Amino acid sequence: MGFKPALVGILLAVVATQASAAGKAHAVAKMIGLDGRVTGTADFRATSHGVLIELEMRGLAPGPHAVMVHTTASCDPKSSFTSAGPDLSLDPKKLHGFLAQGGPRAGDLPNQFAGADGVLHASMFTSAFTLGNGKKSIFDRDGASLIVHARGDDYTTQPDGRAGARVACGTIIRTVAPGSRGRSRRSH
Repeated sequence: MGFKPALVGILLAVVATQASAAGKAHAVAKMIGLDGRVTGTADFRATSHGVLIELEMRGLAPGPHAVMVHTTASCDPKSSFTSAGPDLSLDPKKLHGFLAQGGPRAGDLPNQFAGADGVLHASMFTSAFTLGNGKKSIFDRDGASLIVHARGDDYTTQPDGRAGARVACGTIIRTVAPGSRGRSRRSH
């Protein structure tokens, strides 16, 4: 008794899919509020064309919120999250904002919206940075954080689009290094 050709094809497809998924970098961020309590999570997945970010949060004011990747893996509520540094810029000549002449910076992401219940579910995609290694990676010597602001970004005004206070922050931690088959031992 041998395998039927169709079954062999299916098994090869499953193995190939698992092998290609195994080499993709992955990261997570536990989002905390100014009170230090967990308010949600962000999931970062490397794809063939960039990074898919899925954000789930609760306890936000209804309406638009700026979402930005910042330069430092530090989310200290006592500093109102200024410990996360400015938004990520891989090119010092770039300005903040999608509509700014000379923008956007690598850490600029589109506004996301919390419902009347204060819950935000969002999916964003960017090719401005990577989860891998090298010049476009957010995993340099001091890592990166994801910040959610009190208001929406106007996409023009320097340095932060009049987005208001930083209300939530998550240190981005790599869980799977690029090309690996398991969990990464280093966070950045």
